[in-house]
Amino acid sequence: MRSGQTEGGRELLRGTKGGAGVRGRASNGSIVLVPVPMGLWGLLAVAWLVALHPPFLARGAVYFREQFLDGGGGGAGKWQARWVPSHHRSDYGTFRLATGKLYSDRDLDKGLQTSEDLKFYAISSRFKPFSNEGRPLVIQYTVKHKQRIDCGGGYVKIFPSSLDQKNMSGESPYYVMFGPDICSSDTKKVHAILNYKNKFHPIKKPIRCIVDGFTHLYTLVLNPDHTYKVKIDNRVVASGFLEEDWDLLPPRTIDDPAVEKPEDWEEEEEVDDPEDQKPEDWDIPEFLVDTSAEKPKGWEEAKEGDWQPPLLPNPLYRGEWRPRKIPNPKYKGAWPHPQIANPEYEPDVNLSVYRDIGVLGLDLWQVRSGTIFDNFLITDDEDYAEDFGEETWRETQEAEQKMNQQQIEEEKRRKQRMAKKKERPQKKKLLGSAVQKEEL
Repeated sequence: MRSGQTEGGRELLRGTKGGAGVRGRASNGSIVLVPVPMGLWGLLAVAWLVALHPPFLARGAVYFREQFLDGGGGGAGKWQARWVPSHHRSDYGTFRLATGKLYSDRDLDKGLQTSEDLKFYAISSRFKPFSNEGRPLVIQYTVKHKQRIDCGGGYVKIFPSSLDQKNMSGESPYYVMFGPDICSSDTKKVHAILNYKNKFHPIKKPIRCIVDGFTHLYTLVLNPDHTYKVKIDNRVVASGFLEEDWDLLPPRTIDDPAVEKPEDWEEEEEVDDPEDQKPEDWDIPEFLVDTSAEKPKGWEEAKEGDWQPPLLPNPLYRGEWRPRKIPNPKYKGAWPHPQIANPEYEPDVNLSVYRDIGVLGLDLWQVRSGTIFDNFLITDDEDYAEDFGEETWRETQEAEQKMNQQQIEEEKRRKQRMAKKKERPQKKKLLGSAVQKEEL
């Protein structure tokens, strides 16, 4: 099942033969699709369902959704009118529509794919501007690194509507940057960068992304109460408060500068044992003179100076002596510096409020191409985003895993067939040799 367009604040699901359906939530929480015919009777049926069944009403707003369902054959379609490539550089890589080798439906699972190695990429899509003041902001999309990417970005950026799409670049100011970034085995993280007062602040929590060749769902939720969630595959991997996990504001409290740690406060857990004495034979030289060495013949002291025999490491040298450690009987732990209110701290109810959200873009660098982006969604309804993810990502990934296993098994069978073909000539050769010996 794949979602279609948003009509009149309600989402209609395409996929029923000869018609559409109204999407809603049943009493058990599951997603249901009530099919209705197209045309006048269809509209009347929708109105009746909405009037009698409030669960079918949209709970929030969907500001942007893109699934490339009108891709068309050969990658050409209406999507190209909605997505604007940047011309800031003359050597940007090209996006195309593709599914990769693993998919649920070859047509419905098409997404934007990077197609050239060692390239920068920049493309964006515009939608009606909105403000997230007083409501959640949910950013979600799927990404598949079918090439098992070793270095490159897989993140999205949310821009103000003032963005010049044809001149978009890494220097273009944005509101939010979110998604996976990979560079070798050391860097496999999820970015969550917020623009606050024209400065970009990355999340302080480390969040590891997934790179396995399958489609994965990434979701960022920014709530008006300054809480947030980061989800991967509809599972929360990070959550908390904006003030704690981003350096957006000065700290609420600071150390009291008028108070100093008492002189007798002991913070060392261990001290030197006063009863431990250095052994008398401890102090020996680190190096010894090589007594077996002889001055080279022809050594000219007038030119080369006095000859000195080389030094050898002393095998008995034990290094600098240090007394053993014992527990410190006066240990009190780390001194808690008294705190006072930070005079520079000012609360801000608009920490993650963006009043002119109007463009979603991809601004990336990739060493090896092949990443596929799909199922973009910007909404103020976290539950809807989760449902949408289940309808798209989960259905796709389960089919991908099944297809991957089938391909692995087929490859094994192919190798077995090739091995048998190689064995046949060898067997014939051995059989021929045996017949010749019998004749002799």
